[in-house]
Amino acid sequence: MGECDVVVVGAGVAGLAAARTLQAAGRTVVVLEASKRIGGRAWTTYPSALGGAWFDMGAVWLHAAEQNPLVPIAEAAGDVLLRADTMRTEKTFVGDRPATAAELADYQAAWDRFAAKADELLRPGMPDATLAEVARRLLDDPWALTVETWEGPVICAADADAMSLRDWKTNVLTGSNLVPEGGVGAFVARRLGEGLKIRLAKPVRRVRWEGPRGTPVAVETEGGTLRAARCIVTVSTGVLAAGTIAFEPKLPASVVASIDALPMGLAVKVVLVARDGDKLDLPAHCSLDRRVERSGEPTMVFQCWPYGRDYVQGWIGGRAASSLAREGDEAVAAFARASLRGMFGERVDRLFEPLPALVTHWDADPWVRGAYCYARPGHAGARTALAQPLAGGRLVFAGEACHQGLAGTLGGAWGSGLRAAHLVLEREG
Repeated sequence: MGECDVVVVGAGVAGLAAARTLQAAGRTVVVLEASKRIGGRAWTTYPSALGGAWFDMGAVWLHAAEQNPLVPIAEAAGDVLLRADTMRTEKTFVGDRPATAAELADYQAAWDRFAAKADELLRPGMPDATLAEVARRLLDDPWALTVETWEGPVICAADADAMSLRDWKTNVLTGSNLVPEGGVGAFVARRLGEGLKIRLAKPVRRVRWEGPRGTPVAVETEGGTLRAARCIVTVSTGVLAAGTIAFEPKLPASVVASIDALPMGLAVKVVLVARDGDKLDLPAHCSLDRRVERSGEPTMVFQCWPYGRDYVQGWIGGRAASSLAREGDEAVAAFARASLRGMFGERVDRLFEPLPALVTHWDADPWVRGAYCYARPGHAGARTALAQPLAGGRLVFAGEACHQGLAGTLGGAWGSGLRAAHLVLEREG
């Protein structure tokens, strides 16, 4: 397959960031991507079941817009950025009724109470804990478990009792959320891969990364071997943990431990299409949730009538998402309908088409194996450890798993790719 200065494994956002940076510095770069498209978990589709409207299968927002490095790129390119937070209306249920004004005010205040208790648990000298420990210390707070559910399975795609509280605190999202008009995945495909040498449908099977000074790194695919001075690997920790790519010699025990400490969470999206004009008395772009009564309770949140379209999109994460994914699309749709029925009654059964229009399957994608990773309790340093260069920078890992501050986001993946490229450049010579 030839030679180049740097091989980048993976054409997700981290890989594209690394490749663009290195190419701009005058290096020859080849990106090897296992799938048939670029963007990784940023993927916009146009399902016929939704009338050809754009739909993001994975990443939806440019989170933390004020510090997200992708926002200036979109702005410079002239892309229209929709402000998701100002477009959205929020509605919360307590059981089968809408929350009262007093309950909503208490719910709003609960986020600050939750954050304050987390800070207390993480004060200097205290060991790490689980995210679930916060709500356990707020037993009399009627909204603590709802906040826990949002911060755990909904946002981080993992259950609160499995997550490091310290890692959560480091990466908790703040600021506004923007959406490039036409979809996040379409923005990535349109703006971030231009001018790069990307070889699609080229899964990497083995990376031979260590040897005497001057020995090239050998990156093996079914189509041949590509040799380079250095290699940046940006695949998910799910792919790394599965052994899809063999490393020779084997990765150091510390790197293997970091991969194990950063397992993949899962989130599943389901779309239910309405078959009549009943909008459940909800406005367009309405975010719908309910009060959670017990830790770990399977909970689906909804975005109703996004952009004025005739469907409701449900989102569920963590163990509940994994369980439903194993049961199949009909089980996912049934859970979504049951959740909505608990709020709106039998009108839900009359409103929606009998089958789901779409269910996402990131767990079944062999080149991803989940949504994004979380840190196990006691392993908040795993992201930093995984990002450390090996063999003088001959091998570097990057991706959302390696970022501190915006982990689990496209902005974090981009920042990690930039860092990996700069590490390679610093260690040349």
